Amino acid sequence: MGFPNPAIAGRAIQRALAPGEHGSAPARGAGRVRGRYLTRIGWWLVFIIGVLYFFIPLYGTLDFSLKSKPFLSAYTAILNDSQFVSTLTYSFVAGILTIIVSVLIIVPTAFWVRLKYPGLRPIIEFITLLPFVIPPIILVFGLDNTYGTPPLALTNSDNGLNVLLVAAYVILSFPYMYRAVDTGLRAIDIQSLTEASQSLGAGWIRILWQVILPNLRTSLLSGAFLTLAIVVGEFTIATFLSRPAFAPFLGLVGDERPYEQAALALVSFGITWVAMILIAVIGRNSRSRIRVTVG
Repeated sequence: MGFPNPAIAGRAIQRALAPGEHGSAPARGAGRVRGRYLTRIGWWLVFIIGVLYFFIPLYGTLDFSLKSKPFLSAYTAILNDSQFVSTLTYSFVAGILTIIVSVLIIVPTAFWVRLKYPGLRPIIEFITLLPFVIPPIILVFGLDNTYGTPPLALTNSDNGLNVLLVAAYVILSFPYMYRAVDTGLRAIDIQSLTEASQSLGAGWIRILWQVILPNLRTSLLSGAFLTLAIVVGEFTIATFLSRPAFAPFLGLVGDERPYEQAALALVSFGITWVAMILIAVIGRNSRSRIRVTVG
């Protein structure tokens, strides 16, 4: 057995003792652990700040609503108010109609644009973002001036006003419904699904109803419940169209009964959270039922 080459041995010793390599490995490991620890602390701080920002106003509202005498009288007064049920029912019916119309408009549009005309996506996205730019007060005045004169004159009847209200809510739902549907379409291979359906003799309506919509179930639920939350809490359009919706009723209660208004605000918040929980539960169940069979 011969002696190793002195030059090779010297380079090996230098590499072993070099501060940037093996000699600093424990320090680098400690640095990584410290970095992960600081990152975890930072995320916990963000979470705690978010929780405080979210729950402190709710606690203040709850505390104020409980100051009514006798105890819980604000909640019992609201639940015994006939307008509470009627206005909430009206808003829910308007929300369901808004969801149906939005789905009938958005799903075929988003599907056709993604399948045939992807270059039009920026234009469609810009159009669906316009409700964020145009205030509801301008929208309702535009509807009133356009459809308040003959030959349509929809503002002269309750049914016509209901139609205008749902139409305005459909416009307000565009940003949420379109992005929910577009995200769902991006997650599936609509080109292959469409070609396979057409090879089996399916038409466009059957493709949308039996192939595309079932694959968009979770996305449609997300957009639907966001739309429902918007409709229940919308105030401006329902007020100027003189519709018996929930949000105007909430404002009227606050003028005379502040404790009941706080209770109503918590009730509407609870309704929204129930909707969000339904999204999670139904979406999870729909994913758990998906089965893929090969061969």
